[in-house]
Amino acid sequence: MQLTSSHVALITGGASGLGAATARELHAQGAHVLLLDLPSADGGAVVDELGERASFVPADVTDADAVATAVAQAQERGELRVAVNCAGVGWAARILGKEGPHDLELFQKVISINLVGTFNVLRLAAAAMADNEPVDGDRGVIVNTASIAAFDGQIGQIAYSASKGGVVSMTLPAARDLARRQIRVVTIAPGTFDTPMLAGLPEETREALAADIPHPHRLGDPAEYGLLVRQLVEHPYVNGEVVRLDGALRMPPR
Repeated sequence: MQLTSSHVALITGGASGLGAATARELHAQGAHVLLLDLPSADGGAVVDELGERASFVPADVTDADAVATAVAQAQERGELRVAVNCAGVGWAARILGKEGPHDLELFQKVISINLVGTFNVLRLAAAAMADNEPVDGDRGVIVNTASIAAFDGQIGQIAYSASKGGVVSMTLPAARDLARRQIRVVTIAPGTFDTPMLAGLPEETREALAADIPHPHRLGDPAEYGLLVRQLVEHPYVNGEVVRLDGALRMPPR
């Protein structure tokens, strides 16, 4: 599906990192981008950078009413054709650490944001897309973000890996379920990307992370994630698929 100025792309986690990079890419293709992120996020800075055809809606992806409001605002700006789920957290903890068993509330919060939040946006975006007239055979495209941790989870990533594994497992049934509505569902599983989460690490740590990546021998550029989102939106035959974007990286145990 080729994007136009009448099309809207809703991007969660759109104020920074992979989400902001995706917003820039889809905006460059002509779409109106609506950034959904926490009230504390600086979504306004990205909107100011992009100028016209960009807006920011503060919301928590786990809040059904807030996301429904954001979807409604997207529809006010045009036809909601694309939803990209980039919002997520990556807190780490061992199952048995120095202070005892893994905190249950922490586990539940990671699952709530990364998995339940993704589903919340998916279901509400799909409901809006179902009213669209097909363009190039599609009423809409939903792109979710998993992680290679869904397959190669490291020590300390029990909650994160479980949440991203859930996103991976949702992909095919969601695509099959929404096929009759002509809505495609795809998931990207990124490797180690140069996002704000890694920006605060010492340079030697960043270099060590990059050293494990076979080729290209560097951290991923968020713009490369945004590029893949655009390519998946444009490619009419990719559906129900999980695409690893990791430079052939396979994570070690720790």
